[in-house]
Amino acid sequence: MIWELLKEEIEKSYETGEIGPQVESYVDSLLDNLDIGVLRAAEPDATSSTGWRVNQWVKKGILLAFRIGGLVKVGRDGTDRFYDKHTLPVKNISVEDEIRIVPGGTSVRRGAYVSKGVVIMPPSYVNVGAYVDEDTMLDSHSLVGSCAQIGKRVHVSAGTQIGGVLEPVGAMPVIVEDEVMIGGNCGIYEGAIIKRRAVVGAGCIFTGSTPVYDNVNGTILRKDKGRALIIPEGAVVVPGSRAMSGSFAAKNQLSVYTPIIVKYRDEKTDAATVLEEALR
Repeated sequence: MIWELLKEEIEKSYETGEIGPQVESYVDSLLDNLDIGVLRAAEPDATSSTGWRVNQWVKKGILLAFRIGGLVKVGRDGTDRFYDKHTLPVKNISVEDEIRIVPGGTSVRRGAYVSKGVVIMPPSYVNVGAYVDEDTMLDSHSLVGSCAQIGKRVHVSAGTQIGGVLEPVGAMPVIVEDEVMIGGNCGIYEGAIIKRRAVVGAGCIFTGSTPVYDNVNGTILRKDKGRALIIPEGAVVVPGSRAMSGSFAAKNQLSVYTPIIVKYRDEKTDAATVLEEALR
């Protein structure tokens, strides 16, 4: 019942643009519950064709946080020179949360959920609305964008960008399910869904216009209207190329980048992707 009231008030304020005295308290409640993982911008849904659904009202509440926020100086001492919305400060994390954040320039924003056992190497950034589940590793120079959902025991390697999305509010954020291995310098954007135990090779990029060629099953995976690009469970994807059409392209032997599914996960793949427990 409390969520229905919160949802009603946030949607009313978002649609009308009227910012009453109670709106900030509603936004605070939303962000507090995003902080602890009770609410999510997107969540599993067995009835959906993608296995996920977007909670549009939650994204509206996050957008309200930007709308009502005033610019303030952020930092704990006189040497800091950062400025952000007062509604979205740095997330308050303590040792009791059992999250390992290595020194060197990492920031987690309020309204992002980070579960116990997560390891974050510097520098990394986790934006508002993101959800990072237990025992996941975020390696150096990684980004988890706004509202992105990361599962359990995921390895996000160095230099990888997990794109965020707040608008349009109905757009699916990037989803990375449990036990996915993502290689270095990857880019996953525009609501791509990486199903559980998939392996994404270093340098792969997924966008809304990127076709993925499944060489095992002889199919082409695309983002269609109303449906995300979905990398299947256990797929092993590497960067590849495909020939361009046309006489000029043929004459100059031109090709364009495309990801290719070269196999599906097996025991050999599992051995190569095991996370070293000693590092934890």
